[in-house]
Amino acid sequence: MHGLTGILDNKGCPLEQQRFTWKEMASRPISKLDDDAFTRVRIILMNGVENDALRLKHHLARFDKRLQLPLAQIRRVEQHQATAVNWALSPDHSPLETTIAYEQVAIEITAAVAQNEPDPYQAQTYRFGLLEDFDHLYRYSAMLDRLEGKDANNILQGYTDLVPGRPTSEHHRAPESDLRDNYDKNNAELITKIHAALITGAEYQTHDYYMNIGPTFTDPVARMLYAEIASVEEQHVTQYESLMDPSESIMEKWLVHEAMEVYMYHSCAAQEPNPRIKAMWERFLDYELGHLNLACDLFKQIERREPAEVLGGALPDMVQINSQRDFIRKVLAEETDLRTSGNHFVPKEQESPLSLEFRRQLNSEGIASEIVSAGYDWMPGTELIRKSS
Repeated sequence: MHGLTGILDNKGCPLEQQRFTWKEMASRPISKLDDDAFTRVRIILMNGVENDALRLKHHLARFDKRLQLPLAQIRRVEQHQATAVNWALSPDHSPLETTIAYEQVAIEITAAVAQNEPDPYQAQTYRFGLLEDFDHLYRYSAMLDRLEGKDANNILQGYTDLVPGRPTSEHHRAPESDLRDNYDKNNAELITKIHAALITGAEYQTHDYYMNIGPTFTDPVARMLYAEIASVEEQHVTQYESLMDPSESIMEKWLVHEAMEVYMYHSCAAQEPNPRIKAMWERFLDYELGHLNLACDLFKQIERREPAEVLGGALPDMVQINSQRDFIRKVLAEETDLRTSGNHFVPKEQESPLSLEFRRQLNSEGIASEIVSAGYDWMPGTELIRKSS
């Protein structure tokens, strides 16, 4: 365990020295099959983190004139960081293969966070959400097999199981049952704040990707499946952002997000096997330290408080960005039948009647997640190969 104090001793790269060229931003991508799947997981995750950083800073700029220039300066760099990260994905991924990769990110990172989270209620929320992403992976894998004749395990590389989770057809809830209890900013551990910011950003990116890619399909079941799962992803953003304390000031939320960015680039750099991608994580860690230190200086000026009031406390060494199979199997065995009623996690038979009615109407004209996976049971290869052999 260590605090951010040690990391903050390193002021990072000053903002005025954070420069890019177009060639750097659009550099050589990873290999779809030869690079480790968790290199791609880190790329997708950190693209989501950077996009959320942009989103948050745009919102903050609407509320305080004093922050508009420094936020604009940092956003310009983070726009280019996000480009460099996202452009590292290779163009031979089809949209459905990228979707499989997005779900692997959601499952494995949320599982890692759930095990790292000291607050039992927040950890329960992460376990609840990961079982839904786990089922999304299974449905999209069936779609990949049936639409493109591809085995999703080529993307997953054997790290993530391909079996049903909590059925997607049962994920859609009344909004009242998507809201969770928030942490108390004065008593919550720093890692709890970081986790909520991280998973909210990751899920937001997944939602936006599905909303953009869904209507580009011609297959009617695929179009409906993306609509169905994009709606769940919006629910997940609602769920995870409600874990944050809404009484945090604008500046406090900014500090937490910058600390999360530093923490995640540190985690990525420490675990990355690809030397070229590792160098990018290390470079951007240096950049984010510069952003965090600037945010801390502004916090002192504007709120006349010490950043340690927000960022104090110990942190675990890093998020473990690797296969969480054993933990996920345990959660799958024990918690698949959990549902929600208001902000409580309850047995299936106690689910909110509002959610049951909400789902009944949505599902009344067919359910793509059930149609696409009817009779689907993953095994190596594809259905086309198995049926012809």
